[in-house]
Amino acid sequence: MERVIIHSDMNSCYASIECSLNPELKGKPVAVGGSVEDRHGIILAKTEQAKAYGVKTGEPIWQAKNKCPDLIVVRPHFESYLKYFSLAHDIYARYTDRIEPMGLDEAWCDITGSIMLFGSAESIVDEIRESFKKELGLTVSVGISYNKIFAKLGSDLAAKDSVYRISEKDFREKVWPLPASAMMGVGRRTATKLISYGIKTIGDIANTSPEWLTKVFGVAGREMWIYANGLDNSRVMPDGYCPPVKSIGHGITCTADLVNTDEVWKVFLSLSQDISKRLRSASLSASSIQIAVKDNKLVTRQFQCDLPCLTQSAKEIAETAINLFSRNYNWSYDVRAVSVRAINLKDENAPEQLSLYTDYKKHEKQQKIDDTVMELRRRFGEKSVFNCCLLTENKIPGHNKDKIPLPKKMYR
Repeated sequence: MERVIIHSDMNSCYASIECSLNPELKGKPVAVGGSVEDRHGIILAKTEQAKAYGVKTGEPIWQAKNKCPDLIVVRPHFESYLKYFSLAHDIYARYTDRIEPMGLDEAWCDITGSIMLFGSAESIVDEIRESFKKELGLTVSVGISYNKIFAKLGSDLAAKDSVYRISEKDFREKVWPLPASAMMGVGRRTATKLISYGIKTIGDIANTSPEWLTKVFGVAGREMWIYANGLDNSRVMPDGYCPPVKSIGHGITCTADLVNTDEVWKVFLSLSQDISKRLRSASLSASSIQIAVKDNKLVTRQFQCDLPCLTQSAKEIAETAINLFSRNYNWSYDVRAVSVRAINLKDENAPEQLSLYTDYKKHEKQQKIDDTVMELRRRFGEKSVFNCCLLTENKIPGHNKDKIPLPKKMYR
């Protein structure tokens, strides 16, 4: 039996929720924007009325207001969005237990086994769309296909509050003429590189040698060929499935440019506190650290190195990060944003090869200190114990919403 997978994408999600919460905004050019003060002054979502003026997601608020002087910009209310996403999940769960979120406002659902109970794929999707309208006041665009890649592409091609189906019989006619950048897994840089080789459409990718694509693009090249030929067989994971943790990281855009290493150290130390906590919760230790640094010209550079021994320590993670930064960043420009990622994770009890050049007594002492700090925070609150240097003036945004979630790979 051919699989039936849908991909549901809430239309103008954040902006639509804001209009639902405040009916006075309905029918007006509205955009949800980040904090200008914390330098997150970009458009996160916009209504159709704002879109008609050319307002785009990701552009600066000042630029959007130049296009649409009457644009109403509202601050995001993420707690309300999470409630809506939970309600949306409940709607999907009426038809299947295979629900895999893609971001907060999109999800794949495998309804192969639901058709015998609820009717055709189209009738199930129509019921889902009506439930969204009646219960949440939102609309969704839905793609239907036999694999996840084309289901996602279908929702991208579907108009607002509509359905687009791509089948195994007609995908060559519907998919292959589209530009390569329309397919999941082909970002802007990859698309530009493909064009430089004369590969402009998804059909061009499909008809290119997979060996050549692998040689030029690595594993991603092979995946592109599989996706373009409709051969993706990745599963829609069961509801509640937690994928293996392969890395743990956090990043922030600072409230003002960082101008010296001391300021960068404070940010690394702050970020490492959360990374340490999450490593402990997952019973994992890091064997390598990766940092990303974005300067005020918006150029991002990444660096990584191995740790001398497995660790969960915030101090050791932060010290490794700042050493990595100091060795590689030449301060041609001030720093706008940084991120830290613990990678090459291993079980906290995994055996490791000892080294003559590592001070294990110092490491064990730091572990005991960290254990005590974590226990105090557990008993008396997160802010009961913290580093003194973080008491001084710093350029760290004050709310968790300013942290940048780092992306995860698709499950197979």
